[in-house]
Amino acid sequence: MPELNTERLKLVTFTVDMMKASLNSIDDLMKIVPYKVDPEWPMDVYKQLFPYKIERFTKYPEENEWEGIIILKKENRIIGDMGFKGGPNQQDEIDLGYSIVPRYQGNGYATEMAKAMISWGLKRPGVKKVTANCLETNDPSIRVLEKAGLKQIGKAKDRWLWSS
Repeated sequence: MPELNTERLKLVTFTVDMMKASLNSIDDLMKIVPYKVDPEWPMDVYKQLFPYKIERFTKYPEENEWEGIIILKKENRIIGDMGFKGGPNQQDEIDLGYSIVPRYQGNGYATEMAKAMISWGLKRPGVKKVTANCLETNDPSIRVLEKAGLKQIGKAKDRWLWSS
């Protein structure tokens, strides 16, 4: 992934080496990146995926270009993550996922980066559509997806489905 910049944020590729270091400790990660790391990052639900992602990206390194970490420029601090879950599927769709640590939520950071990511993703070869999903009770995520320009297209169990 090329570095994406918005007014307040920067998104860089979250590499396999960075994931491995993150599994050990924040201190290990800070030894290999030029950023501070918020103590709440990575969130547990995301960190649980690291072993799978490390294995997958080692086997298919081209998929790693779709995975990024969000840096708050003014603090040079990792505050979240955003990516397209391995790249385009067989229907030429990319599925957006993201998180922002709790103390930085509610400041428009997810929306700001989602707009940039969606724009970048739709320009990639082999991509026709961006999709996303969120819990029907997750009002902040619903607002992010709406403000980022995605449309609610349906529901599966307790999750809203979204598409560009």
